[in-house]
Amino acid sequence: MRGHLQFILGPGRGIIRRMVERARLLGTIGCAQSHAPCTAARSPSPCRGGLFAALLLVFASPVLADSLMPAAKYADVQLADPAQEKQAKALMETIRCLVCQGQSIADSNAEMAGDMRALIRTRIEAGEKPEAIRAWLIERYGDWVSFKPPLDGLTWPLYLLPVAFLGLGIWIVSGRLKRRRKG
Repeated sequence: MRGHLQFILGPGRGIIRRMVERARLLGTIGCAQSHAPCTAARSPSPCRGGLFAALLLVFASPVLADSLMPAAKYADVQLADPAQEKQAKALMETIRCLVCQGQSIADSNAEMAGDMRALIRTRIEAGEKPEAIRAWLIERYGDWVSFKPPLDGLTWPLYLLPVAFLGLGIWIVSGRLKRRRKG
C-alpha cells in the first residue's frame, strides 16, 4: 500500500500517507473487500480501502471549501431608492475586495465581497452616510481596504512618488533634447 500511495500522491505527500496508515492501524478505515477494519498495514496483501479514503480526502477538500450559506439579502439586489443605490454603488467602487485584492467589491464575485455589498446597502438604507461607512470599514480592515487611502505618514509615498517620477522623466527628456540641439 505504501508504494501505491507514493505513486499516486507523489513523494512530497508523506503527511497524507502517514495519516492513512495511522487510521488503518487504529482500524478506522475499513477494507473495501470485507468492510472490516483493515489489516493491510500489518500484512503484505494490499488493501484498496485506504487508497480510496486517501484519494477521497485529497479530492473532496476543495468541495468542502465552498460555503453552503445563502447570499446576504442585499449582496446582489439593488436598493429601492435610486439615490441611495447610487451612493452605495459609488462607495462600493472605492472599497477593495479582501479576497480578490485587485478588484472593488462592486466587481467581485467573492462571498465576502457580497457580504460587504450587503452591509453597505443595509447601512445606507438605514440612513448612514457613505463617508461614515467608509471610515468604519477602514477602522475595521485598515487603510488597505480603500482604493483611495488617506494622506498620512505611511501613505505619503503613494502620492508623492508618482509626481517625483514624472518630474524626473521630464528632466531626463529635456536634458536629452538639449544635447541633441547642441550636437
